[in-house]
Amino acid sequence: MAEDAILENGTDHDPRSRNLQEEVVVLPPHQDQQLKGKKLSWQKLRRFDSLDIEARSVNSHHGHSSKGASWSVILHLAFQSIGIVYGDIGTSPLYVYASTFNNGIKDRDDILGVLSLIVYTLTLIPLIKYVFIVLRANDNGDGGTFALYSLLCRYAKVGLTPSQQAEDRDVSNFQLELPSKRLERASKLKSKLENSQFAKFFLLFATMLGTSMVIGDGVLTPCMSVLSAVGGIKLATSDLTDDMIVWISVAILVCLFVAQRFGTDKVGYTFAPIICVWFIMIGGIGAYNYFKFDPTVIKALNPLYIVDYFKRNKGDAWISLGGIVLAITGTEALFADVGHFTVRSIQISMCSVTYPALLLAYTGQASFLRENKDLVLNAFFESTPKRLYWPMFVVAVMASIIASQAMISGTFSIIQQSLSLGCFPRVKIVHTSTKYEGQVYIPEVNYLLLLACIGVTLGFRSTAKIGNAYGIAVVFVMTLTSSFLVLIMIMIWKTHILTYHLICSYHRKCGAYVLEFGALQIRPRRISSSCLRLFTDVHNVRVE
Repeated sequence: MAEDAILENGTDHDPRSRNLQEEVVVLPPHQDQQLKGKKLSWQKLRRFDSLDIEARSVNSHHGHSSKGASWSVILHLAFQSIGIVYGDIGTSPLYVYASTFNNGIKDRDDILGVLSLIVYTLTLIPLIKYVFIVLRANDNGDGGTFALYSLLCRYAKVGLTPSQQAEDRDVSNFQLELPSKRLERASKLKSKLENSQFAKFFLLFATMLGTSMVIGDGVLTPCMSVLSAVGGIKLATSDLTDDMIVWISVAILVCLFVAQRFGTDKVGYTFAPIICVWFIMIGGIGAYNYFKFDPTVIKALNPLYIVDYFKRNKGDAWISLGGIVLAITGTEALFADVGHFTVRSIQISMCSVTYPALLLAYTGQASFLRENKDLVLNAFFESTPKRLYWPMFVVAVMASIIASQAMISGTFSIIQQSLSLGCFPRVKIVHTSTKYEGQVYIPEVNYLLLLACIGVTLGFRSTAKIGNAYGIAVVFVMTLTSSFLVLIMIMIWKTHILTYHLICSYHRKCGAYVLEFGALQIRPRRISSSCLRLFTDVHNVRVE
């Protein structure tokens, strides 16, 4: 009867029908009645091919796609992402104002200008640009510079690596499109890239250079975050010397890198509650300071204060952008770490937890500095109420340790991608999770990062000096990501060319940062020059 039913439904014409017929089991009547009273788990009865990821035959949460994942899985990953992805950008309030006003505050209204810069920078770059635009440019769930390059190679013959297959382009472009100006523009750009040997070499060189910068971030981030947090103890205990703070920081860094072998899953569950407490505390203290000191700092939402800030300070204002850019450190790790989670989970955690807490933290510090501008060099701990100083210090140290996790996990991901493209020496890759394929650990890279972090900490010994070098790497990677994104928008997404021109012109009128698209990279160049100038000044001081 089972065979007759299959024939009646017409499935016999399907070449897979023979397999279906072989799996049909006819149960006795008494067993059939027992099964009807029980809830069957078809997920357990179904046969899965563990290698058939492209056919979506495995559980949806095993991959990176958010479309097939349930909300419980997405929220589960969103919670984990708080502990892995946002530690770096979350601890930026520790040092942003001190790095921006390293020579003191000349005018009280300068605080409004800097706050306005921070607010619009956080809104335009991490929130709008990365969370809602750049994350869409992932390569089968993987993010980072190599993922953008791999995506371009998938749609055009621009790759120089031996891992590229000729079938990739055919499969990726298996769709019918009607002729249009956007399609014509995409075809012209694709043809120019494919026919230019210089363009192919330049894309690969830029990709490898950008990847090196991300790895550089993975070295500088732990040093800067840990030194910033541990340095706060000097307010309560003057017995600690700078040498003792440096060695305490080194000991913390060793513990952090040793814990990496337990994997992203366990580390994320351990770190996420701590970062959640951190965001609650900085958001709550920020709201407290806002109402206690100067609520008029809300005026900083007006971008005209940015214009006034540059008119008053001119060249010094451009140099201060090297400190402003520290407010978005870790943003590139947000994209690189998407392989450990999903796009939807990162979007949820950013919009619901990270972004509101950071706005409150920076606004509260600005309100405090309006009344206490002489305390800017240690604004974070000075603005903390005395009763909460020690709890905040403990959480700050723990959060600064976790802040390094975003760049460390991102480094593992991009090195895995570079290995698949044949651009990195063969190393051992350990998959630390049986559920999520993107969670990896590379022992050799982990311990090389540890040695580099110890060397940087002992060499620079100061967050201000590390921050200037850090800003160069951050801006370069963001500029490179923006350039690749323009190619993807025109050639793959076939976005209207006026879209990013309108976005850029709008933000130029607002006086905030440009979204850094294409040839309109005016502000990142300015920021890069300010970072280079600061870094050069610090180097000259050390030589003298």
